[in-house]
Amino acid sequence: MMVTLGSGGHTYEMFQLIRNLSYKIQPRIYIIAETDNLSEHKLQDFMNSKYSKLSTELNIIGKIPRSREVHQSWITTVFTTFRAFIYSFILMMKHKPDFLLCNGPGTSVPLCVAAFIFHVLGWKHIKIVYVESICRVKTLSLSGKIVYQIADRFFVQWPQLKDKYPRAKYFGKLVI
Repeated sequence: MMVTLGSGGHTYEMFQLIRNLSYKIQPRIYIIAETDNLSEHKLQDFMNSKYSKLSTELNIIGKIPRSREVHQSWITTVFTTFRAFIYSFILMMKHKPDFLLCNGPGTSVPLCVAAFIFHVLGWKHIKIVYVESICRVKTLSLSGKIVYQIADRFFVQWPQLKDKYPRAKYFGKLVI
């Protein structure tokens, strides 16, 4: 399983999601942005916590460039996103996960696109599971809007989003 972590609340929400997953889902490949030191520290704390029943050697940390840094111009984002996609594609080639779990950080978009290309080319169907952030009540995030069409499973945490996006699944709040 490959898991994307993003700065701020995305990392917290992801830990809320994965702490209840079976410890049998191994190895876990955690992907963070190169410049996201806070998520890296939070990941180390999580792996050492009571919630992480995994063998430490089965946890892998991968890093990719950010698609967009804070205050970066939208025009240059095209180039940095392409760079992040190349890194994502290489990570997919290296690890070939069975599924990718993400919850909205921009870091997840190039990973989802790389996983989708694997499927389109017939190399491997890497299931894309996307959980929209709990703070998205009325509209999807930009990442959600991009990934909505290619995700195998797309979860929202508010019923009004299910009404607007019929492919989405709603099971209530997945993150507390």
